[in-house]
Amino acid sequence: MFLYIDWNPSATVVAIGISDGSVAVVSVTESGVSLHQQWEGHQFEVWTSSFDCHLPHLVYTGSDDCRFCGWDLRDDPSNAAFQNTKAHSAGVCCITKNPNDPNTLLTGSYDEYLRVWDMRSLLKPVNEKSLCLGGGVWRIKYHPSIPDMVLSACMHNGFAIVDTKASMLEIVETYTKHESLAYGADWQRRKLSNDNADTTHVVATCSFYDKLLRIWRPQFENGA
Repeated sequence: MFLYIDWNPSATVVAIGISDGSVAVVSVTESGVSLHQQWEGHQFEVWTSSFDCHLPHLVYTGSDDCRFCGWDLRDDPSNAAFQNTKAHSAGVCCITKNPNDPNTLLTGSYDEYLRVWDMRSLLKPVNEKSLCLGGGVWRIKYHPSIPDMVLSACMHNGFAIVDTKASMLEIVETYTKHESLAYGADWQRRKLSNDNADTTHVVATCSFYDKLLRIWRPQFENGA
């Protein structure tokens, strides 16, 4: 079963996390779809696979085996560029590179922590800071125009908007109107109007068992 798919920046290749622990890289062209590379990356389900938006030859994966790994597609991808087996005490659910800072990456885990990593030492990324969000961190989405602000889906604890730039991570807003597992979350990718003064974005969130989609406006932007 394919558990996660992520496009590379040029939208020509996808990285796929698979339920048997393997990782696949597939080329997508007008002529069709073809398998480029596949390797056994983890012992259990690969919940997330993510291209580095600044260095697209790098793919990051996270798994139910609690490992956070990086793979260099220029080399034999079965040899991990790095692997961290100690930081996460439960499965790694999501990995997101900061689109504005090539040195910063975020991970989310079933252990309920959002973690910020310094990737300047690829062989040994440094876990700079972390924050418990009170529920498994299933998805992380960067704000489209406010650097370092992220929206997180926190499974058993609703949704949280977190400022990751602060010396200590800070929750600036929560949303708890779903009554089931908080799974899906994303920002609207454009402003509501052409008025430059209007910086409000709409958020879409969805939950699992009740199949519910909600559209809402964050309050913190109104006072920004």
